[in-house]
Amino acid sequence: MTGTPERQRSTGARPESLTDLLGGRRGAVDATLPPLGFGLGWVLGGLGGGVLVAVVTGAAVAVWRWRRGDRPRSVLVGLLAVCLAALIALRTGRAGDFFLLQIASNAASALAWAVSIVVRWPLLGVVVGLVLGQRGRWRRDPALLRAYGRASWVWTATYVLRVAVFVPLWLDGQVVALALTRAALTWPLVAATLAVSWVVIRRSLPAGHPGLRHPAGASGPDGGPAAAGPES
Repeated sequence: MTGTPERQRSTGARPESLTDLLGGRRGAVDATLPPLGFGLGWVLGGLGGGVLVAVVTGAAVAVWRWRRGDRPRSVLVGLLAVCLAALIALRTGRAGDFFLLQIASNAASALAWAVSIVVRWPLLGVVVGLVLGQRGRWRRDPALLRAYGRASWVWTATYVLRVAVFVPLWLDGQVVALALTRAALTWPLVAATLAVSWVVIRRSLPAGHPGLRHPAGASGPDGGPAAAGPES
């Protein structure tokens, strides 16, 4: 939100959403390709085939992301995650263990997001604050802190949902089902979570709040006081 509803109506502007700020769906689409490649390769050529297709797919995604301008560190981390998942599967000899890293990551994320809310540093606020260059200024706005806390529970729930779905499939060795549910619970779930958490934030903020970019009661980017009410 960059202005009041009246201003947005008069200019025809659409309120800035979390999808606009975070752009999470594009990266989530990329993340589904190596697991799907692993599932296809496993069906066609067993564990070795699955690992080969997953690594080749991961490398292709990494090159594509690098050429479109993604940060080299982000590209490298994504490729290393695929390689590590492949090594775990090769080490244990169980194809389903390719998804073990993802299960552990989601369990850790659920715990981290829940703890962040309890200690009043909700991770959604941290992420958006970094994107907007606010550091911790958003925490000095009680309404914004409360809104980020409520919306962060939505993200916590997504990680819990993934763990609840993935673990039984992993225990049963359902490789194809794991690959398909990994895709289904990645970019579609991210898109839905962005939308729902944005609704939670908007409904949690009081009428006349200046928006995510202008925390009420915090210092502005130039060191002066931020707007305490709607922009004029």
